[in-house]
Amino acid sequence: MHAAVVADGLCKRYGDTVAVDGVSLAIDEGEVFGLIGPNGAGKTTLVRCLTGTTSYDGTASVFGADPKAAERSRIGLLPQSFSPPERLTARELVDYYAGLYDDARETDAVLRDVGLETDADTWYEKLSGGQQRRACVGITLVNDPDVLFLDEPTTGIDPTGRRGLWRVIEELAAEGTTVFLTSHSMDEVERLSDRVALLADGQIVASGSPAELVGQHGGDPRLVIQTEEGAEALARSGYNVEEGAGEVTLHGINASDIHEAVEALSDAGVEYESFTWTEPTLEEVYLELTGRRFGSERSQRGVVAEDGSAPGTLDPDGGQR
Repeated sequence: MHAAVVADGLCKRYGDTVAVDGVSLAIDEGEVFGLIGPNGAGKTTLVRCLTGTTSYDGTASVFGADPKAAERSRIGLLPQSFSPPERLTARELVDYYAGLYDDARETDAVLRDVGLETDADTWYEKLSGGQQRRACVGITLVNDPDVLFLDEPTTGIDPTGRRGLWRVIEELAAEGTTVFLTSHSMDEVERLSDRVALLADGQIVASGSPAELVGQHGGDPRLVIQTEEGAEALARSGYNVEEGAGEVTLHGINASDIHEAVEALSDAGVEYESFTWTEPTLEEVYLELTGRRFGSERSQRGVVAEDGSAPGTLDPDGGQR
């Protein structure tokens, strides 16, 4: 397996501000690599360095060439901010950008991939914010790139549109496209990425698969029970118990263990108001490693029950698994 994108000691300064601070990474061909970080962490600057749209210190390469010298037809880039001509329709926009390449994809296929086939003849300025972003993603796909840089690709897109674009990205990766994805959506990165890097103040603080990062830094799944009693009974039953004000927390409880824990309460004659089961996420990993929380994201994935039923974990599509 060859690396499609490489950075070694990459740095970028704007005056006294260090936007990218010694970043090193290697992304394999066909891999989806997710970069997580809040606004201001340096995600967009790193993308600009790797695509040759800004100068930098250190070294970088795309398919073995300096980013500024790499074959442009092999690269697709969706910037975080992109404003195409507003008085062109979605079809005209895709046609225009397709005309810049010798071997472009068919416009109808691109529009279908991004869910704009029924709005293809609507002016860009008349599309909703989410539809505009999907049109921009379509423009990025016209040259069928070998490596695709997506900087916050689903910003402003409704949940249905997001899931549609996730499927497009998954299909591209399955066909061998290398994807470099920046996001502050934990669900998005967890679903799509083979590997993830956490960026803070321009530095990568950890990297690995989502499961590896959660396993190493996220803590364990737990069941929090709203009750004034029951800690002793649960401890006698062999659970790892932490007692707090008006609640009891059981650590290391998987979804399949919830029903048994609730039965232990009933057998001990303990009354409770409700319980919440949570499992660790990349959000909690980031908090653990940086001391910072993403304000717009959920801090945990969990479900609440008041009737003793055992819930399942929520997947990104809103169902249960």
